[in-house]
Amino acid sequence: MKIFITGVAGQVGSHVADALLARGDIVIGIDNFATGRKVHLPVHERFTFVEGSIAETRLINEMMGRELPDAVVHAAAAYKDPEDWLEDSMTNTVGGVNVIKASMANQVKRLVYFQTALVYGVKPLTNPITLEHPRRVDNSSYSITKGACEDFLKLSSLDYVVFRLANVIGDRCVSGPLPIFYQRLIDGKKCFITPARRDFVYVGDLVKATLSALDGTGSGAYHFSSGNDFAIRELYDSVCLSLGLENAPEPDHRPIGEDEAPSILLDPTKTFQDFGEIEFTSLSETVSQAINYYTEFGTDGEYTHLKAER
Repeated sequence: MKIFITGVAGQVGSHVADALLARGDIVIGIDNFATGRKVHLPVHERFTFVEGSIAETRLINEMMGRELPDAVVHAAAAYKDPEDWLEDSMTNTVGGVNVIKASMANQVKRLVYFQTALVYGVKPLTNPITLEHPRRVDNSSYSITKGACEDFLKLSSLDYVVFRLANVIGDRCVSGPLPIFYQRLIDGKKCFITPARRDFVYVGDLVKATLSALDGTGSGAYHFSSGNDFAIRELYDSVCLSLGLENAPEPDHRPIGEDEAPSILLDPTKTFQDFGEIEFTSLSETVSQAINYYTEFGTDGEYTHLKAER
């Protein structure tokens, strides 16, 4: 099978590429390195890479028309600067539309799209959040523009699977609290935590579900979530433990900010029904994999799409 991956130098996209190449598929990828890293790119005879933005309509049309992929994994996303609404709109919405339209024009058999759980807002009405929960994409330009891309996907004639994601972490994770904790701790700086809770899932577990979706499992929207959440303090303690800090510094405790969700816990019932029960990697092992990666390659600015988490 030939698969086109957007955001192929990012955490999820690069892991998907590695897994596809390992099983014998052909992979074509695009990335502009806004958040992806060149070190993540596979070195393989069945991998073709083009540096560029999915917002470049002509480029996407040329690549898709030339390569004629069987399936598309749309992992590219802009989230680096919460104030850069234009970049979020160009990449997440315009770029998403380019990928969708080119997929339709070239008879792509299946498209897998990674969506943010923030489409439900930062103050969800239920816990856990069901797939029927109303969309409330008013908390960030990231959620607004990512949500718009999914809406266009629904308008299309494509066969697709959307994974609305819990917090995907592990090696190659360069945004969010995990790299922030790591970098500040090794620099001898103070960290802070809030009472917020998150469902942290290992990127490798998501990759397995993605390959299953590419092979025909599922249809429509799903939550990729373990169904359990962790206190941010648990993540902090796991980082300290993995770093071997016997006398770990006590972090500052801060209240939850206005644009931060107290809890984002997704109901994975439909996912387990269609994809089968998933054996999720433990938080300690997930953090350990990330620390090994940071030790070798470092972090990358420790950014996040929500101002409150900086």
